[in-house]
Amino acid sequence: MAKSKVVRQAAAAAAKQAGPGKRTIAKNRSARHEYFIDETFEAGIELTGTEVKSLRERACQLTDAFCLIRAREAWLHGVHIHPYSNGGVWNVDPDRKRRLLLHRRQIDYLDAKLRQRGLALVPLEIYFDGHNRVKLTIGLARGKKLYDKRADIARRDSDREIARVLKERNR
Repeated sequence: MAKSKVVRQAAAAAAKQAGPGKRTIAKNRSARHEYFIDETFEAGIELTGTEVKSLRERACQLTDAFCLIRAREAWLHGVHIHPYSNGGVWNVDPDRKRRLLLHRRQIDYLDAKLRQRGLALVPLEIYFDGHNRVKLTIGLARGKKLYDKRADIARRDSDREIARVLKERNR
């Protein structure tokens, strides 16, 4: 019995040392369908306390969100963070624009890339990192044409069919 307690303590210590890891709050699933993602970046978000508590409840939507760079600052538009249930008067506008925390070189690089025709900055995922900070994965994206979307759907269907046939064959 004492041995199992030691094993449990060692496992708990290892888990504590490794940290909880990345906990996803919300993903923008339509972004990968609508865009080709060329590069991804990790950015922090400037939030209020009630917004962070609301994100702990996973009350967030990234569906129509986008990022802009204005006056050498990156801004996140269109993200809806639901008001915190116990926030009362401290809740802020759920659809307000939020500043992204990026390095100056990253902002300048993204600004230069966004000046090219056909590129956009799209949020892909919002999550808590290992240190309980809210982070956002943003992607530098090019829009897909209708035939690109159809080709992706056909490719996914064929991959699914191949996997099904291989699974039946390996039984």
